[in-house]
Amino acid sequence: MKALVPAHTKMVMLAGVDDCDTPGDIDAARAALATRRDSAHRVGHDDPYSTTDGSAPGTSGDATFGTGSTEIAGSGRGTPGHSGSSEVGDLPAAFAVGNSGPATSDDSATSDTGTTVPVTTAQPVAGTHPPHHAGIREPAADAALPLDRAREALRESLSRLPGRHCELTAARGGALATPITALGALPRFDVSAMDGYAVRGDGPWELRADIGFAGGQRPDGLHPGEAVRIATGAQVPEGTTRVLRDEFARYDGRLHRLPDTPQRSDIRRRGEDRTPGDVIAPAGCAVTAALVSAAAAVEVTTAAVRGPVRARIVMTGDEIRSTGPLQAGQTRDSIGPILPVLLAAQGVRTLDQVHLRDTSHGFDQVLATATDCDLLVVVGATGGGAADQLRGALDRARARILVPRLALRPGGSTVAAELPSATTVLGLPGNPFAAVATLIALTPAIVTGRTGAHPPPPLIGPLHNATEISGPVTRIVPARSANDSGGWIGDPTVRTAHLGGLVDRDGVVIVPADAHDGAPVEFVPVPR
Repeated sequence: MKALVPAHTKMVMLAGVDDCDTPGDIDAARAALATRRDSAHRVGHDDPYSTTDGSAPGTSGDATFGTGSTEIAGSGRGTPGHSGSSEVGDLPAAFAVGNSGPATSDDSATSDTGTTVPVTTAQPVAGTHPPHHAGIREPAADAALPLDRAREALRESLSRLPGRHCELTAARGGALATPITALGALPRFDVSAMDGYAVRGDGPWELRADIGFAGGQRPDGLHPGEAVRIATGAQVPEGTTRVLRDEFARYDGRLHRLPDTPQRSDIRRRGEDRTPGDVIAPAGCAVTAALVSAAAAVEVTTAAVRGPVRARIVMTGDEIRSTGPLQAGQTRDSIGPILPVLLAAQGVRTLDQVHLRDTSHGFDQVLATATDCDLLVVVGATGGGAADQLRGALDRARARILVPRLALRPGGSTVAAELPSATTVLGLPGNPFAAVATLIALTPAIVTGRTGAHPPPPLIGPLHNATEISGPVTRIVPARSANDSGGWIGDPTVRTAHLGGLVDRDGVVIVPADAHDGAPVEFVPVPR
C-alpha cells in the first residue's frame, strides 16, 4: 500500500475495501479510507518523504531486499545498497544498482557501480498490437469485471510477443510460434522392445554366442532356425521375425518358446512412432520438459517460439522493509521474496525485483522505463485512495486499461493494462493474500495473451461447503482436498494481511456468488 507522507507523519497501513474479506475488516477499511481522503489535501509534493527505515531521503536506509533486488527512489534516484544478482538480469539505467550517493534534486539516476548492461529486447512484430487509445482514464469504480471476463480480456487483447528462433531448452515457459515437425524417424531403425532373444522362424532355435546390445554393433543377420541374445533398445539383426521375451523362453541346449505364452513380437519397427514430417506439437503448445524431450527424439532442438514472459516486480511503499529491524510504522515485506517462485510456476521469468519509495512521480518513472520487460508486476497502490497513484500514472502513460477492477473479493482493486511499449502492467492489491490469490488466478491468462499459448484447462470440482462461503460477490479463498469424497473444502473466512491461511492448504477455490453445497468451482493450486 502506498502512502505519500511527510517525514514526521506516522504511517499506518490501510487495506482497500475491495481487498478485505471479513465484515470487520471491511468496516475498518471504509472508515480509514474516508479519514485518509479528508486529509489528502495536506500532503504536498514538496514535503520531505521518509525512506523505508524512517530516515530522510539520501541517508542510509533499507538498501536491498532479496537476491536480485534493488531499492529505488520513485524518481529514479538510487538509495544505498548493493547490486542485484546478475543471474536475474540488469536493471535499466533509471534504476540505480549498487551504492549511490545522496539523492539529488533532479529525477536522474545515479550509481557508483559503473555502466549497466541493458537487456536486449526484441521489438514487437508490426501489426500485432491492438490499437492504443490516447489518455484512457480509469472507468467508474463499478466497472469491475468478473474474473472470467478479465481472463478473456487478457488472453485476447494483450499484444503478442515477437517470435524468435532459439534452443528449446532456453525457451521453457514460452510457447511455439510455429509447429514442430519431425526431422527423423522414431525409432530410427528396427529395435528390440524387450530383453530377450531375436529369432528367425518358428523354433526351436540354435542360440548363437553373440549378443546384441543397445548402442552396440548390430549383430550379423540371422539364418532360419537361429537366435541371438538381445537387449532392450538394440538394433535387431537382419532377418529377425520376432523378439521372444526372456520370460517366454526356455533353454535346454536349444531355445524354446514356453507353451501357452502369447504369440507376439516385441519389435519396434522403424518409423513406428514418428516419420519425417510428422507434426510433433502445434503452434501455441507450451514449451515444457516433455516437449523438449519429444522434439529431441526426432532430431529437433531449436524452434520458433514466443516468450517466456520476462517480469519485473515492483514492491511499493515506504512502510515496507525486507530486512533489518523494523522502525516505527514499518511492516515486514512478507510476499516479495516468494513472488518470483509463484511466477516461475506459471512459466514467467523474473528479471529483477525493486522497491519503489514514495515520491511524487515514482510510478511515472517506473512505467517509462519498463521497456526491457514484458510484464510489470506492481504490488500495492491500486486502490482508490488519495495516496494510491498507479492508476493516475497509467493514465498519464496513455496505457490501455484491460481490467479496471475485479468483481472478486479479495482482490477487487486489481488493475491490468498495456503500455504503448506493449509491456503488460499487473497492479496487485497490497494485502498479501489478495495479491497472491489474484496473481495466480490471472498470470496464466497473461502468459496466454503474450505468448499465444493454449490456455490450460481449469480444474473443476465440487465445493462441499459452498453455502457457508458464497455471498453476493465471487470469492477466492484457501481450500484443501476433501480426500475420499473428492472435490474441496474451503475456508469461510480468511485474514488477508498475511498468508497464514495457505500454510496447510492445497490452493484456492473461486466461489461464484450464491453457490450451494456441491456446486462446481475452479481450484487453483498454490505452487509449493
